[in-house]
Amino acid sequence: MACIVLRRAAGILPVTLRSAAGNIHKLQAQASRSYSLTRHLLGERKFTKEHEWVSVDNGIATVGVSNYAQEKLGDIVFVQMPEVGDHFDKDTEFGALESVKAASDLFLPLTGKISEINTSLEETPSLVNESPYDNGWIVKMEVENPSELDDLMDEKAYDDFLENIEN
Repeated sequence: MACIVLRRAAGILPVTLRSAAGNIHKLQAQASRSYSLTRHLLGERKFTKEHEWVSVDNGIATVGVSNYAQEKLGDIVFVQMPEVGDHFDKDTEFGALESVKAASDLFLPLTGKISEINTSLEETPSLVNESPYDNGWIVKMEVENPSELDDLMDEKAYDDFLENIEN
């Protein structure tokens, strides 16, 4: 999270640091490198055509909905989630989002067993709107078949997919 904040700050203003000797050091390039390295270590985010995203770290996938999906749904008022221990096949419905405008089913992008649910969403479902890629994640799961990631879109391909939807 701190790396993302540094990256955003570096993109807006050069970040400087005054050393004990009084020298000023620019941190803009360093912040960008840290973000890149952190992103690489945490794994690349992949997307489905149904607008779910997944990021895998050490065999555990974190799943949520894309920024595009949450914007289209509007204010999320309820998140239906599975139970920890439930097993799902790829592309199987595992929950739903309800908003003031509509409801939408959620589909798992990978096969596996649910290892954790985001209990914060029970009290604050709006986290999906406020932070879809960070605090608004929905479930974590043990990945059974990592090769299924190959069927998903990377961020660039997903952006291209969204452009085609809009046109």
